[in-house]
Amino acid sequence: MLDCGEGTQLQLVRYGLRTHRINFILITHLHGDHFFGLPGLITSMALFGRKDKLTIAGPAPLKGILDQIINIGDAHLPFDIVYIVCDPEKPQIILKGNHYEIESVPLKHRIPCTGFILRETGPELKLNIDVCEKLGVPIAWYERLKAGEDYRTEDKKLIPNHDLTLAGTKNRSYAYITDTIYDENVASYVSGVTLLYHESTFLHQMLARALETFHTTALQAGKIAAISGVESLLIGHFSARYHDANELLLEAQSVFENTLLAEEGKTYVL
Repeated sequence: MLDCGEGTQLQLVRYGLRTHRINFILITHLHGDHFFGLPGLITSMALFGRKDKLTIAGPAPLKGILDQIINIGDAHLPFDIVYIVCDPEKPQIILKGNHYEIESVPLKHRIPCTGFILRETGPELKLNIDVCEKLGVPIAWYERLKAGEDYRTEDKKLIPNHDLTLAGTKNRSYAYITDTIYDENVASYVSGVTLLYHESTFLHQMLARALETFHTTALQAGKIAAISGVESLLIGHFSARYHDANELLLEAQSVFENTLLAEEGKTYVL
């Protein structure tokens, strides 16, 4: 889960999403619209009988805030919480799994804030099983072949990887960049990602307000997408003053055509 604002539990119920499927919660910063729903979600998980550990990544003060709320409310959690502190000054890999990694990246907002990049890291190659079996490649080599290694037979003959594999599925990546002033450093962090979510709080005609509040305009979000070479841009975090977000969409598309509008309840496929 990326951020957990007030009303998160209602939205989970609305869209049929079960809390037991949530194992990682990533909090960008400590403004209320990004984490006020977290204490309630955690205590609800306890009431629903959760036993599996929960990993929470976010700013350094987050653990103390949650500990105090849980203790004052006399909540007893039947599961462990693992906290990861994100560095607001430099990028860092905060989580690694068998086929994924999550990186936090520094953003420039009014308080310490980080974005997150989720990347698949598994093999991008598929085995040519017919050829592997014909040449007697041991099954123990299969994962190494999918990772790009060449195969050397017992008599030291080298069989190039491309003879034993086929093109597979390209690893996907998703960058979540919210609550930041326009910062071209972000482009270097998110370079080439499959889908970039970037805040677009204002139209560019309100640039002065964007600078004052450390937010980004839709035009600027499009520029970040263009210079970073991402495949697609998803814009969101719109000011409540805009009743029709399509005007923000058109502005971003003026500099980056492949831009989508973040719509509540909609699923986006990478």
